[in-house]
Amino acid sequence: MADIETNNKKNIKKDNQEKDIGITVKKSDDFSEWYQQAILKSEMIEYGPVSGCMIIRPYAYSIWEKVQKYFNKKIKKMGVKNAYFPLLIPENLFNKEKEHVEGFSPEVAWVTHGGSSKLPEKLGIRPTSETIMYYSYSKWIRSWRDLPLKLNQWCNIVRWEFKHPVPFLRTREFLWQEGHTVFATKDEAEKEVLEILNLYKQVFEELYAVPVLAGKKSENEKFAGAVYTMSVETLFPNGKAIQGATSHFLGQNFSKSFNISFLNKEGFKEFAWQNSWGISTRSIGIMIGIHGDDKGVILPPRIAPIHIVIVPILFDDSMDDVLRESNDLMKELSKIQYHNEFIEVIVDDRNYTPGYKYNYWELKGVPIRIELGPKDLKNKQAVIVRRDTNEKKTFPINQIKDVVNVILDEIQQKLLDKAREFINSSIIVTNDFETFKKYIDERKIVYAPFCNNPECEKNIKEMTGSKTLNAPLNNDSEKSFCVACGAESKEWFYFGKSY
Repeated sequence: MADIETNNKKNIKKDNQEKDIGITVKKSDDFSEWYQQAILKSEMIEYGPVSGCMIIRPYAYSIWEKVQKYFNKKIKKMGVKNAYFPLLIPENLFNKEKEHVEGFSPEVAWVTHGGSSKLPEKLGIRPTSETIMYYSYSKWIRSWRDLPLKLNQWCNIVRWEFKHPVPFLRTREFLWQEGHTVFATKDEAEKEVLEILNLYKQVFEELYAVPVLAGKKSENEKFAGAVYTMSVETLFPNGKAIQGATSHFLGQNFSKSFNISFLNKEGFKEFAWQNSWGISTRSIGIMIGIHGDDKGVILPPRIAPIHIVIVPILFDDSMDDVLRESNDLMKELSKIQYHNEFIEVIVDDRNYTPGYKYNYWELKGVPIRIELGPKDLKNKQAVIVRRDTNEKKTFPINQIKDVVNVILDEIQQKLLDKAREFINSSIIVTNDFETFKKYIDERKIVYAPFCNNPECEKNIKEMTGSKTLNAPLNNDSEKSFCVACGAESKEWFYFGKSY
């Protein structure tokens, strides 16, 4: 009797789990709620005990590891080396660069006590590492022979945002890489700024299958302490733009504040030229928000932790044969390389219904599902289901290994093409302010001439709720007059409502 009761409890628990698996809102109806459910139910994150500080679960962290591997390979070819600098920054270092400290002071979390003893000087928890790194750079650089110095670190950052935190997209603690480079000449530094910008574009488009707008930020939106900032921006289905990564030309602003100087080949002292650049785990949230559908997450194959899930359809009289074939197929497919990495394949042999398993893996966004039942086994075939289109096709089992790479590449490309079509169709060109306001209200990106005056941008935000995203690199639009104030404009900018 006890065994029956135990089994009934297990079945009730399993039934409840199967009922709770799906997302309960449509993405087009309530993007915010859809997003929250998607990242939680797909086991990407869990909320931490401190608001705005999330737990990144293994499924999402493995995506970040793929980004790290890709990015490290690229920057090391550029001569960049990885290092690590302290989390805690003395207050006096923050105060060395005036514009920088003014820009970040509202977001800095401070450590004031060690145990019960008050510290002699407040220690900031890094919101970015320019100040702590450049303290060392000033000691290491003496001669032109010490340049260029190119360091990067992978670390966590704390910015005490007071806006509504959204996991990945706007959090108080997040993971990122930050590169900090020093050069003898301005030309070298500015060349790298564009190289890094292009690398970030590659990360988004080649890994995440997310198209971006690459360009220069406005004076109002540039990094605090930079001469100028370059960025990549994209657009969510809800019409909100979001910044993906930034590359900053710091000029000599920090080198003069921190005395990062060197003797040139002629023996004269010069201040160095510097850059900083970073991409964060926000990029994971961007990818989820752009590609996901009402069933959950859709992962581009290039960053998917699992490429293929095999779901055996199990009945008592054929279970052993189906499981054996499923595991044999998994071993065979696991030998295949996709973009220089072995394909990750699993067999889901858990004691759940096939429907539950389909929903579970659709929610997690696995690119390919292979269904294999006793009838399939008899006909020496299996069904392949694509996560991006839900298209089903039957293939002979002995041919599956020949088609999976093709299907994975098709999924990757289709996701990029679909997202690019959306962002291109969302861009409106105008130099008329009434038209500008109309399309901003409709959650479009508006491309318009702009004077690049910070006061004018503040007025535009007050009147429309929008701000500049960036000005494209090949900004060859004709000279015009600012869409808002009528002053002469030499550049056209993308505008939009944004996170």
